[in-house]
Amino acid sequence: MSATITSVTESAPGLPAPQGPGRRTGAVLALARFEARELLLQIPVLVFLLLYVGFTTARLMFQDGMSDYPVLNTVDRSTQTGPLFLAVALLVCSNSAALRSRKHGTVQQFDVMAMEPWRRVLAHVLSTVPLAVLTAVVVAAEFTREALKPGAIGHGSVGELAVGPLVVLMAGITGVLLARLVPMPFAPMLFVVAAYLLMVLATDVSESDEPQVGWLSPMVLSGISGGDPVPSDLLGRPAAWHALYLMGLCAALTCAALLLSGGRTRGVKAATALALAVTAAGAIGQFPRDTAALEAARKTASTTPQKVQSCTEHDGSTYCAFPEWKGVRDDWAAVVDRVRSAAGGSAAEAPVTVRQRIDTSGGIEVDSTLTPSATPGVVTVGTRWGGNRVPEFAVGAATVLVAGTEDATTRDMCDARAVTIMWLVLGADPTPMATFRDVRLDDSTTGSGLVLAPTNGLSLTSHQTAVVGELLARPRAEIAALVKKHWSELTSARTTTAEAAKLLGVAVPRGVESCDE
Repeated sequence: MSATITSVTESAPGLPAPQGPGRRTGAVLALARFEARELLLQIPVLVFLLLYVGFTTARLMFQDGMSDYPVLNTVDRSTQTGPLFLAVALLVCSNSAALRSRKHGTVQQFDVMAMEPWRRVLAHVLSTVPLAVLTAVVVAAEFTREALKPGAIGHGSVGELAVGPLVVLMAGITGVLLARLVPMPFAPMLFVVAAYLLMVLATDVSESDEPQVGWLSPMVLSGISGGDPVPSDLLGRPAAWHALYLMGLCAALTCAALLLSGGRTRGVKAATALALAVTAAGAIGQFPRDTAALEAARKTASTTPQKVQSCTEHDGSTYCAFPEWKGVRDDWAAVVDRVRSAAGGSAAEAPVTVRQRIDTSGGIEVDSTLTPSATPGVVTVGTRWGGNRVPEFAVGAATVLVAGTEDATTRDMCDARAVTIMWLVLGADPTPMATFRDVRLDDSTTGSGLVLAPTNGLSLTSHQTAVVGELLARPRAEIAALVKKHWSELTSARTTTAEAAKLLGVAVPRGVESCDE
C-alpha cells in the first residue's frame, strides 16, 4: 500500500522543477519573440511604422536640385525627428502589453509558472528591440542614400545617427517601466505630454547660456530645423557622448523595471551599477570643456575665413572653401566660366576670387544675410549649393564682372548694368525664363522685383524686367554679339535702361522708369 502511495505522490503534478540557466534564457527569448510579434501587429505601431518608412522613402525620391549636394552633418540630424511618432506608439503599446495580464485578470495565474516576474518584464523589454533595429535600418538607408551622392559634402556622425533608434528603444522600455510604476492605462499619455514639454524646454536651454543642461534630454531639437550649414568642427554638438548617455539611460530604465519586479539578483544589481556609471559618464562627457576655443574658431571662420580655408586656381581665378566643401569648387568654377564667357571687354578674361563665407554672429546654422564684399573681384558663395543657389551665385559673379564689387548692389543700379548682369546670368541658361522666375524673390517674370544673390540681392525695376524678358525672347547668338560689341556702354552707370534696350535692338518700355519701385 505504501509503495502505491509513493508512486502516486511522485507522479502527481506540483510546482515546476527548477530550470537551468540555459532553459530560463530560452524561455525569456521565446516570450520576447512572441511579444515582439504582438507589438508589430498592434495598429498604432504598424500604422506609424509604415508612415515612417513611407515618408522617408517619399522624401528621398522627390527632391529638388539642392538635394544633389547634401551636407552630411545636417543629414545625420534630420534622421532624428522621423521616428518620434513611432516611439510614442511603441511606448503606449509596450505599456499595454505589460499590463495585459492585469487588464484581463490573469495576474494570479503567473504564480504557478516557472518564469519569475522580473524575467517576464525582461522579455517585454527585449520585445521592443526589433522596432529599434528597424528604425536603425531606415536611418542607415536614409543616410547612405545621401552619402553616396556625387555631390555629398562633409561627413556624418554615428552618434547623431544613433539618436533616433535609441529614442525608439527608450520609449519602449519606458512603457514597460511605467506599467510597473503606475499600472494605469492613462499613464503613457501623461508621460508623452511631459516628455514633449521637456524636449521643448531642453531645446530652449541648449540655445541659451547653459547649453550643456539641455543635452540631458533624450533629444535636442536645436539645429534640426534648418539654417545655413557650417563646418562640422564649429557645431559643438557632443554627439558621441550623447549617444553613450542614451545607451546608459536605456540600460538604467531596464534595470529599474527588473528591480521593481523582484529581480534583485547579483547580475541585475551589477548591471544597474554599470548602467548608472555609463549614464553618468555620458552626461558628464556632454559638458563643454573649451567653449572659448569653440567661440574663437567660429569667429575666425566668420571674420577671417582665409585662415581656415584652402584655395585652388582654375583658369586664372581662385576658389577658396572650407575643407569639407573642397569638392564643390569645380562646380563654382563652371558657373564662373559660363558667366564670364558671355561677358565682353576685359571682363571676359578678368580673374575673380570666389570666397566661401558664413556668419555665426547671430548663432550657428541660422539663415543670415552675408554682407557684400567691397573688395574688387571677390565673389561670395555660401554653404548651400544646388538648385536655386546656382543662379543666385551666378548673379553675384555677374555683378562683380559688371560693377567690379559685390557691394555695388547696395547703391542705386537703375541703369543698364542691371540688364547686363541678368543677361550674363540667363543668356546661356537652358531654361532662362524658368530660372529667371526661380531667382526672383516673388517668383515672377514681370514688374519690379528683387533678384536673389549670396549677399545683397539685385533690385530690378519693371522697365529692366521687361527688357530682360525681351532679350530672352530673341536669338541668343544675336544678343550675345550685341552685348560684347557694346560692353563698355552696357556696363556704364551713365547708360539708362532705355538706352540699353536700343543698343541691344529690343523695344524700349513705355513710360518713365521709376527707380523707387
